[in-house]
Amino acid sequence: MADIAATARTWSRRLNKVVEITCVVLLVVLVLDVWLGVLVRYVIPLPLTFTEELARYLMIWMALLAVSSGIAYREHIGVEFVFSRLPAPTRRALAVAFDVIAFTFFFLLFWHGLAFAGKGFSRLTMIYSIPKGYPFMGVPLAAGLACIQLALVAIHDAFTDRAPVTTGETLAGGSE
Repeated sequence: MADIAATARTWSRRLNKVVEITCVVLLVVLVLDVWLGVLVRYVIPLPLTFTEELARYLMIWMALLAVSSGIAYREHIGVEFVFSRLPAPTRRALAVAFDVIAFTFFFLLFWHGLAFAGKGFSRLTMIYSIPKGYPFMGVPLAAGLACIQLALVAIHDAFTDRAPVTTGETLAGGSE
């Protein structure tokens, strides 16, 4: 049983590493884009209008992708006062129940996000004139990654030898 939990933990860490690197790259591009926007608006008068729209989409993608990292680090909302005072078997069951509820939410967001992004392909962005479906794909992609992380967290919670002590007990960092 502990092997299953360790495998889930390993895959969660790997996926989280990819997401974190992607978020850092998006952040670097976002900062450079905003600086370029400031430069062309106030210092070098060039007619570059794409910087605002690009910054908006980069920020949205970065924030949405970071959700799965928050799940891997167990940085979501939890009621510590009650959770930490419960007996170990109850804490384990409650942790898995939280994971299942969150998985259901993110799966519904994924499912409806696909339809949302699909409808976006019939509309064009203002500056780039590309289908809005591409920026909108961040919603189902982030929700899908959140579902994968939640499944890995739930598997870890269900099969680990030790019940979680707090709702914020990390899966992506630290040692078992």
